Amino acid sequence: MKFPFLSIFAALAGAAFVSTAAAAEPQLESWQTANTRRYARIYETDAARLAGTSVTTWTRGTTSQTTPSYAGVIQVSYSANWVYLRSSGLGTHVMGPWYGNAAHTQPFPSYPANAGVLYRIPRVPTIPTTKTLTGLAAIGYFVDGVAAFDNRDAFSYSTASNADASPVNGLRGDGVWNREAYHNEGQTFDPAFAHQAQTNHHYHANAPAVRYQLGDHVDFNPSTKIYTESTGPVTAHSPIVAWLQDGLPVYGPYGYSSPMDAKSGLRRMISGYVKRDGTNGTTNLATTGRTTLPAWAARTQNRSATLPATVYGPAVSTAYALGHFIEDYDYLGDLGKVQGTDFDLNENNVRFCVTPEFPAGTWAYFLTIEADGTPRYPNMVGRAYFGAATGGIVNAINETVTEFVRASQASAISVSATNAGGAVALTWSSVEGATYKIETSPDATTWSALTGATAITSSGGDMTSFSTATIASNYRVTLTALATYDTRGAGGLSGVGNSAIANAAVGSSGTARLVNIATRAALGGAAGTPIPGFVLSGTGTKQMLVRAVGPTLGNFGVSGVLADPRLSLVSGGTTLATNDNWLAGDAAAMVAAGAFALTAASKDAALVAALGAGSYSAPVSATDGGSGIALLEVYDAASSSAVKVVNASTRAFVGTGDSVLIPGFVIGGTGALRLLVRAIGPGLANFNLSGVLADPTLTLYSGATVLATNDNWSSAANATEIAATAAAVGAFALTSGSKDAALLVTLPPGAYTAVVSGVANSTGTALVELYTVP
Repeated sequence: MKFPFLSIFAALAGAAFVSTAAAAEPQLESWQTANTRRYARIYETDAARLAGTSVTTWTRGTTSQTTPSYAGVIQVSYSANWVYLRSSGLGTHVMGPWYGNAAHTQPFPSYPANAGVLYRIPRVPTIPTTKTLTGLAAIGYFVDGVAAFDNRDAFSYSTASNADASPVNGLRGDGVWNREAYHNEGQTFDPAFAHQAQTNHHYHANAPAVRYQLGDHVDFNPSTKIYTESTGPVTAHSPIVAWLQDGLPVYGPYGYSSPMDAKSGLRRMISGYVKRDGTNGTTNLATTGRTTLPAWAARTQNRSATLPATVYGPAVSTAYALGHFIEDYDYLGDLGKVQGTDFDLNENNVRFCVTPEFPAGTWAYFLTIEADGTPRYPNMVGRAYFGAATGGIVNAINETVTEFVRASQASAISVSATNAGGAVALTWSSVEGATYKIETSPDATTWSALTGATAITSSGGDMTSFSTATIASNYRVTLTALATYDTRGAGGLSGVGNSAIANAAVGSSGTARLVNIATRAALGGAAGTPIPGFVLSGTGTKQMLVRAVGPTLGNFGVSGVLADPRLSLVSGGTTLATNDNWLAGDAAAMVAAGAFALTAASKDAALVAALGAGSYSAPVSATDGGSGIALLEVYDAASSSAVKVVNASTRAFVGTGDSVLIPGFVIGGTGALRLLVRAIGPGLANFNLSGVLADPTLTLYSGATVLATNDNWSSAANATEIAATAAAVGAFALTSGSKDAALLVTLPPGAYTAVVSGVANSTGTALVELYTVP
């Protein structure tokens, strides 16, 4: 077998192995994609809601959804100035039912439908002096992809006609006394407090279903399918529930008691608006009639607070109860009350405060509710945006953007494979209506279809499982087709062709064994003396070839090589053999082992010895006291022997650039070999070693393909298994939370290379280890 690693040394030598972590960006990270792989669903009636019978297609009046649509967010992208949202506009919870009256005897005239939304918000909000009034239709989007509407229902009172305008009477209204949405339309809201204008599904106020999905202070009754405000103590700051057109976040109703102190306790945010009922210094409209506007409304309507009779509102009555119009509310800041003392939120319903997502502070809106969850004016936003409302619906993205996440039918697949005792159980994140195929591969390069697994259909949008008796090292799951669905707003994203790979972690099998271990390391000077070692297990003896290659590396384009290495073979405290310049008589053993040829008469060092079970080390030094790069190798030259290499390690200096530590190994035989690979830096300090590498990173390659990487071992998803495996194979324990690195992999026969480097180009001594796992 030819030695495979030198072909990628040159490429690796000049590479910078850097770990980067993106800063938190709530405008990108807060969008909810957990439930978007499912079709949008509605309950058509209360009876259907109680029975849990939902539908994925529907028709009512002139609105319909004749093919299934995926729910919620489809894609989030961004540029330097904008965040772009694609969404179907349909909730990820089951929506509906909707009725036109509180008794639920009159069906609401419309159903929602896929809105095909492309919406943008500014990434860097600005706060102008002059505020922009909110408009009708979407003023922003909730993080589940459903539109946010303002606190009006689009109709106002007509004084001349002595009636509210409505779609039935054809009146337009005066635009002076504007109907408050929840007061007038609350009976048409579904249990999630949402309804639609024609097909345009939206929230005006508190959105308990979204908050429940986000883990806010909301309970859900699975029998009645009703959401209620939790009655227990508030234990966490509300999450971001929406983003408005001005780029500012909307939080749920609970925030810190003191706006700039995250340790000040939690409570429900208090609206700055109160009804004009004669308390708090307000005008009592029940006494005076609706003849004046509150100061805030006079400002936004650009008219005198004292109204002419031609635009008086109706007297307060059962039909026109206080709260019927948004102008029935006064802003406490106009009445001498103080924000931060008497109430929390300003005229626009924002405050500047610290939040979990913005520890340095941000301007933020809050949903305003009563203690029982009933919306309280202004519900989400005052009559005007606080920030510059430069966002909104766009027809296309006309600039270069970066995709942050794909969701819905285009969601990325994640797959896991678990050895289930003679079978492998595969589980992957699936899309409703999707068809998948499974393939196997010994090397994650050459794939073949798994018999009986070429057309697996997902009926739901959660996880799909499949069990197979075919044991392989790698499995690939690919989405091959989607049932017919509503593609409006999808931006051409279908998800067909998406795939993901899982390593089965099935353990060692067949005759697979380590036949070659090699480490390229710096030696001499500040790098010190590298010490390779290996452990043999089994009965009898085995011929082993150990080499320290310096000069011959120059033939492979490696510069700065060690000119004259000297090699020893040590067992316990006994030196078994030494070599300065390799012997021509060992050339045949090198050929038999598959080692590359050494240059004739070179000053490379090599030893051939028959060894039995035990631990061995092979320290390397420079005969001339020089320094440079050397390749330290151990070859298993006799495949028929019962003796096998079960552990190999090298302790060496890890530099930067050409001087990172690069161990490699070859697996021979058949089947697969389970390996624990570790790069230990901080853990060496427990053995009184100084100058250790503070934070090693370990990356495993097959050729130029990255198979696996780890920075801190205990943060790995399989950290528990890594620790248990280390104990099982006799490796010393690593401290939980340490910055040592480790990988647990099952690999087919082939050549592999690992790279050990220091995070942020740090340097120091590290120990790299290989353990075979039965």
